[in-house]
Amino acid sequence: MIGRLTLTLLAAAASSPPGDLAPIHGPYHPSIDPANFVRTIDNAFLPYSPGMRIRFKGVRGTTPQVDQELVLHRTVRILGLTCTVVRDTVSEHGRAIELTDDFYAQDRQGNVWYMGEDSFERNKAGRFVKASDSWRGGVNGGKPGIIMPADPKVGDAYRQEYYPPGKALDEARVLRRGARLTVPLRSFRHVLVTSEFSPAEPQTERKYYAPGVGEIAEHVVKGHHEAFKLVSLKR
Repeated sequence: MIGRLTLTLLAAAASSPPGDLAPIHGPYHPSIDPANFVRTIDNAFLPYSPGMRIRFKGVRGTTPQVDQELVLHRTVRILGLTCTVVRDTVSEHGRAIELTDDFYAQDRQGNVWYMGEDSFERNKAGRFVKASDSWRGGVNGGKPGIIMPADPKVGDAYRQEYYPPGKALDEARVLRRGARLTVPLRSFRHVLVTSEFSPAEPQTERKYYAPGVGEIAEHVVKGHHEAFKLVSLKR
């Protein structure tokens, strides 16, 4: 039987905008109740099913890159939640230079929470080493944030991650719904547009999400030159 406290938390989450669940101002203490989470990530703007393969092509600076995401069949436990693992590999000239396992979980209201990441970069010796911005909720001050609201509305602002030791402090704001965008895969309508930034970094990204698909493009609008577009999707 679900206790009275859990019912109160469920009701509060159902009626609260993402900015109340993961505020960008003031003290940050997100409430994570395992009873309020589900195993499947089926948010309209960020669906992740095991075996899903997502491929982007783009450029960082003047160097062409490929960014491939694979939703793994294995899971990890963070703060009592069973989290979906998405492996993100960035390559240059056919050689992987960055490897990240991102951890996600969805609550019963449909918000997708970012629970942490294990990030690795190649050093000068050619070996992968763990990056300083790797973090997990509940470890060394790391706290999860919302990576995608259940029902994003224009003006919504929310914290995506919180790990001050590694300067992982990303925040996001919803700029637009109902946009149109053409990427190499195809053209999309009803696109969600967000602005993502961090007080620890001097750059701002704009990201685009299509319903039933997920992210379809991103580009840096303030900072260095970087842009990626979706070229293939296999479920």
